[in-house]
Amino acid sequence: MAVSGAAAAALAMAVLLFLGIIGVARGQLQVGFYSDSCPDAEDTVTAAVQDAANNDPTILPALLRLQFHDCFVKGCDASVLIRSASNDAEVDNSKNQGLRGQDVVDAAKAQLEDQCPGVVSCADIIALAARDAVALTGGPTFDVPTGRRDGLTSNLRDADVLPDAADSINVLRSSFAAAGLNDRDLVLLTAAHTVGTTACFFVKDRLYSFPLPGGKAGSDPSIPAAFVAELKARCPPGDFNTRLPLDRGSESDFDDSILRNIRSGLAVIASDAALANSNATRALVDAYLGPAAGSFERDFAAAMVRMGSIGAITGDDDGEIRDVCSAFNTN
Repeated sequence: MAVSGAAAAALAMAVLLFLGIIGVARGQLQVGFYSDSCPDAEDTVTAAVQDAANNDPTILPALLRLQFHDCFVKGCDASVLIRSASNDAEVDNSKNQGLRGQDVVDAAKAQLEDQCPGVVSCADIIALAARDAVALTGGPTFDVPTGRRDGLTSNLRDADVLPDAADSINVLRSSFAAAGLNDRDLVLLTAAHTVGTTACFFVKDRLYSFPLPGGKAGSDPSIPAAFVAELKARCPPGDFNTRLPLDRGSESDFDDSILRNIRSGLAVIASDAALANSNATRALVDAYLGPAAGSFERDFAAAMVRMGSIGAITGDDDGEIRDVCSAFNTN
């Protein structure tokens, strides 16, 4: 979805105003943090994302997922990038199954270490890469405040807090509230599923094991019959690995199609469908498809900025700037 010059200017102004509030509330994060210390930092990340997307466009939604999975676990500190020989790091949690995009962050980091050694954090690279992924799928362009430092811990069980594809609306609202996000953020960040795919593994329970009255199991009755048949044809029993679009009919383009599908009962995974199960979130979905439609991209950008500020480590006294993103510094 293209953004006109006037709309882009309005969006930039809105996000900058919002960032002014973030600056007061969060303190250290600021747009252009590296303008003096590493002037080409943001362009270097953008180039790395563009290069990766040229080879594999599916990496773009993966980069969005990477930021979400980083920020929801003890804040946006790049702890999800740590690799452990004993498989006890955050990324080894089953909720991070299939997580991708780490190699793109690693590539950008290597270039930045050549340009500006010890300056740009891996946490900031994740945030900037997610921003670029949104733009490269046709979504809004927006400024990301930087100045994060990298965390010093990464533990398997910490990632247990990540929202799950089978979560109910009450669990989702609680998870987002615990991260300092509200119902609007829940709707907007769920809408990131307008791009990307999921595996049949995350759909099978809705199709074959949904609890029904009388102790029986079958298909989720909230799914229209024709869509059940469509999903079963794509995901037959025992097929866990076939991938299908999260946003039926619009998996490659950033738009509001995912919200239309949720409203029509055509959400693929249960956590997306759950937005229709609360008056508050359903009303927000309806608003973004009605009178508030023009604010969807602006509000999505602001939600990304909010999420990217969760638990950010700033200043010189905490965290570190990693030499490589997959390992803590040894000195």
